[in-house]
Amino acid sequence: MTLRRNLRQLLSLNNTMSLTKVVRNIRARQKIKFNAPDRPTAVWVGKDLLDGRPIASLTVIFQTTGCRWNNCTMCGYIYDSAKKPPSHNDLMKQFEYAMSRCKDEEFIVKIFTSGSFFDESEIGTPTRDEMLLRLGKDTRVKKVIAETRPEYVTEERLSGAVSALGKPFEVAIGLETSNDIIRKDCINKGFSFSDFTEASSIARKHGVTVKAYLLLKPVFLSEGAAISDMISSINDTASWAGTISVNLCNVQRGTLVDEMFERGDYRPPWLWSAVEVLKKGKESAPGTIIMSDPVGAGSARGPHNCGKCDDDVASAIRIFSLTQDTAIFNGLDCQCRELWKKVVELEGFAFGPPLVK
Repeated sequence: MTLRRNLRQLLSLNNTMSLTKVVRNIRARQKIKFNAPDRPTAVWVGKDLLDGRPIASLTVIFQTTGCRWNNCTMCGYIYDSAKKPPSHNDLMKQFEYAMSRCKDEEFIVKIFTSGSFFDESEIGTPTRDEMLLRLGKDTRVKKVIAETRPEYVTEERLSGAVSALGKPFEVAIGLETSNDIIRKDCINKGFSFSDFTEASSIARKHGVTVKAYLLLKPVFLSEGAAISDMISSINDTASWAGTISVNLCNVQRGTLVDEMFERGDYRPPWLWSAVEVLKKGKESAPGTIIMSDPVGAGSARGPHNCGKCDDDVASAIRIFSLTQDTAIFNGLDCQCRELWKKVVELEGFAFGPPLVK
């Protein structure tokens, strides 16, 4: 009931306005910055897991026209997209620039587009095939992961990708939650859990593994409800995805989350909540890789505790993601943990506003 009531309060400013219209009105007020068309939006080298061992990972966010859906309440990545569709040559220059940034002897390549790698309007088939062919021939690359919405996971596209790459391939899908009501009324994602399972089935048929991104604490959920949703979502998703990444919601500019944060109606999740989710999730799905990278940890706009323990807890979350050993959490403690427990217990009775900033 609280979820529905908070949503109605948001939309009461205009009772004819849908959540999609709210998001689009916010989008219309923002500016998209110019980026050189032959450079990716972002490139960085980090760490990931491959067959149970840590390995370097090259993450590249290609600068495309961005997500065709573009109506999610928490996503500000569209503002990094290209003003006009990049050419094949532009995208291949972006690819070459990204590949030059990693000097490791072996690594995973993680492909993002601020949208979907398999959406033809972002990256056409000839460009996608050439990228995958080059990655397949590069002996340093041990695995490729590409993000996409489930509607673009088709027999034809996966078959072509697997044939071009010729090495381990994984599709990463921003499922966010297994709860269709939360995905629709809090995140406005535009697809259902059954769409995700159908895409996962197609992937399995072609020997492609699946990674699911879940979102801890979208708008309109209390801290306790968000934790419960993540634990349930891990249970529901583990049989479909070999890897689950729990993304901790942060406040991105030009989003509904941003507007609610600025008026005091939203607080990013506590890091203690992430610890609880990872511990319970690993316990219920021991055969599934469960990861989390607490982006913006310790800042007001990112997941945080009291400020004193943020670095230690965020570090433990990152170590767990590479080791899958929940024992790393055993020594963690802080005075604010008791406050967090009270927030989890009581925030659902606050009818929306967070109890603690």
